[in-house]
Amino acid sequence: MHIGLIVGIGPAAAAYYYQYLISALARAGQDLDLTMAHADTRTLLQNQSEGNVEAQVDIYRRLTERLQRAGIEQIAVTSIAGHFCIDAFKEVSPVPVIDLLDAVKLEVRRRGLKRIGLIGTRVVMETRFYGALDDVEVIPPVNDLLEVHQAYVSMATAGIATPEHREVFIRAGNTLTNIHGCESIMLAGTDLALVFQKGVDAGFNTFD
Repeated sequence: MHIGLIVGIGPAAAAYYYQYLISALARAGQDLDLTMAHADTRTLLQNQSEGNVEAQVDIYRRLTERLQRAGIEQIAVTSIAGHFCIDAFKEVSPVPVIDLLDAVKLEVRRRGLKRIGLIGTRVVMETRFYGALDDVEVIPPVNDLLEVHQAYVSMATAGIATPEHREVFIRAGNTLTNIHGCESIMLAGTDLALVFQKGVDAGFNTFD
């Protein structure tokens, strides 16, 4: 299957999915057939902040039409922040949309999680993952929400996690775990892989 990806928010997220897909398909003994298009980061974040669904969906539709001409058969948006308009995009997309929210919901159920913390961008945290996890208690940072958001956007834009970025995320995760009793902290932003890499002990359980 020829997969299309709409990338954006940060270069690390695009690289993460690209490398993962290469590895996963190699294990399955298949070649990767992939074409990507970039959605402008600042425009996406502005549309998300303003709730401008129509504008962002139009961007996704145009990018998908371009990718369809390249032969893609399904499309995915790699940004969790970019999923604020995913339902509306599904209605107009010329090819089937792989919905990350649905995939995460299934995995949370499979793991049996009931109380999870959430770190990511402001809208993702404020909406508790867009309300997609209706059978789970989702808890965003209470006092650190804006600081977590700003650290995330800064990290994603630069594609580099500084010690200061790490300190913000680790502190927020510890607070959600130790004070609010969260079983696991959902990394609701792909660029968080820059901080929570495999083999790194954050001091609390994470759900990528």
